[in-house]
Amino acid sequence: MPLRWRIAALVAVAICAVVAAVGLLVHHASRDRELTQAREAARTTLDRAAVTYARSGTVQGTGAGLDAPGLPAGLRDLAARGHQGTEYATDPAGPAMWAARPAGGQVLSVRIDMTTTLRDISALDTSIAWAGALTTAAMLPLGVLSAGQMSRRLRRAAGTARRIADGDLDARIEAAPRPRDEIAEISTAVDTMAAALQQRLRGEQRFTADVAHELRTPLMGLVTAAELLPEGEAAGYVRDRVRVLAALVEDLLEISRLDAGAEEADLSPSRLGSLVEDITARTGLSVQLVVRTGEYGQDGAKGEVWTDSRRLERILTNLIVNAHRHGLGPVTVTVAPDGRTVTVRDHGTGYPDSVLQDGPQRFRTGARERGTGHGLGLTIAIGQAQVIGAALEFANAPDGGAQATLRLPDAEPPIHG
Repeated sequence: MPLRWRIAALVAVAICAVVAAVGLLVHHASRDRELTQAREAARTTLDRAAVTYARSGTVQGTGAGLDAPGLPAGLRDLAARGHQGTEYATDPAGPAMWAARPAGGQVLSVRIDMTTTLRDISALDTSIAWAGALTTAAMLPLGVLSAGQMSRRLRRAAGTARRIADGDLDARIEAAPRPRDEIAEISTAVDTMAAALQQRLRGEQRFTADVAHELRTPLMGLVTAAELLPEGEAAGYVRDRVRVLAALVEDLLEISRLDAGAEEADLSPSRLGSLVEDITARTGLSVQLVVRTGEYGQDGAKGEVWTDSRRLERILTNLIVNAHRHGLGPVTVTVAPDGRTVTVRDHGTGYPDSVLQDGPQRFRTGARERGTGHGLGLTIAIGQAQVIGAALEFANAPDGGAQATLRLPDAEPPIHG
């Protein structure tokens, strides 16, 4: 149930509870007061009637009677034992307060009718109930309105937090400061957190870019020097390590460009099945290519897809290399019949939970059993997928192995005019 309706229900319940409590208190207080007054009136009338009976031997005109037929049995027995008392009872004539005492072998009693009194109390109860209903009807819209405003502010804060979590570090709530307002405090805290996170991430991105640029110049000299070494086992090992270092620096530079948002897609028409076939061949790695046919043609593509073939090659190459490096063969690349989905799968231990929950993290491979690495390949693949408007998802196949699914956007070619 939304927060606004929960608050509205709470307001309604609180009002009804207060009205019920006040109604019960007023009802019991009024009833007790009326019973007390009726008891005192019955006693007074009985005492006067007793004096008249003692003087004249009659009770006519006193409001009392001798051996009244409707006298409660308990009160009759009490008078028979020589005592005086009162009792509230309901007889065929209606509710009444009785008072009785012995009088020369008979029972002298007084009956005070309370029908009108109790009817008034019932009318008072009805009035309180109506007042509670009207109060609830008047206050409930105000509660709903106030709760709705609170709900909108909380939803706005939650939406901004989700945007920040999705990577929009410029998102802010920008709530007006309000003293002793918890929602405003939460909004300010979220904005402060977002600003601190943005500053920290941008600092890390600048550091990555600066390191990559600073390393590039001396690395080029190192590559040249390595090529001048005389042939031998040591020289081969040095050249191999220099190539690895050069690839790492290029990856860092690519990530820095992706972080800066400086990359733009160069879209062109391509047949997905044929394009993926060329890409897998250029990797030089063992890959099982499966192009599923369907209503979209022999190459599994619905005519042509508009994408950046260079960036698509970068994505698929990184996924295939990652599958060979951290998984087990065979590595399978599948083009789905929908003409815009490509799946890369290995048959190893699968992606670690950290990758499935939080996505790939740079400089972290996530699990020792998946081998060594710097964790940049999948990070670059995600960044390039965002540039071409594709969705890249990571999962583990039901029968084992890591599975990456790339879904290209189902978009029409750009219109220039």
